[in-house]
Amino acid sequence: MNAPVQIKICGITNAADAEAAIHAGADALGFNLWAGSRRHVRLEEIEPWIAPLAGQVLRVAVLVNPSLEEIRRVQGFFDAIQLHGQETPGLCAIASGSGSVWKALPVSADPGAADAYNAQAIVVDSAVPGAFGGTGVLIDLDAAARFIQACDTPVWLSGGLAPDNVAAAVEVARPYGVDVASGVEAPGDPRRKDTGRIRAFVAAARGV
Repeated sequence: MNAPVQIKICGITNAADAEAAIHAGADALGFNLWAGSRRHVRLEEIEPWIAPLAGQVLRVAVLVNPSLEEIRRVQGFFDAIQLHGQETPGLCAIASGSGSVWKALPVSADPGAADAYNAQAIVVDSAVPGAFGGTGVLIDLDAAARFIQACDTPVWLSGGLAPDNVAAAVEVARPYGVDVASGVEAPGDPRRKDTGRIRAFVAAARGV
């Protein structure tokens, strides 16, 4: 029997949304520490309320093209670091020696090259030039299915997922987990989640 798909709610900016996602059944929460994101949060501001979440959910910090020093500074506060830029396999391999590292790759990437990153997980995302996730553009599911099938590392599927399409996406791509940000946001506000949409997303993904 296949294990149930894992669910990550990304772009969390406040404690209320974190608690809502946990109560809905999320397995992981993503916190975007990249200043260029509309969902950017500062570590010193969120640390007081993410620390008590340890053991309840995987806490994942999202970084874009960080230095090794920045990665190591952040690792102590999170269960995993998700690198979402053009980080090299060498940097990922070194960083993984100090904690769990996930590497985000566009669906157009060569899945055979994923192993070179020595990451504990791969996040396969829509291929949108100049963007680092959170675009709301639906990933090419057939290409994602081929990527996942060819990759030896657990793969999280990301890119344009929402309550009304996640079940079909899981059916087609068969990922280890699904990752959503914009698809469960409150209308017009990328910094707030819609609790009803989170619950619907979790139910749809788990219903496959």
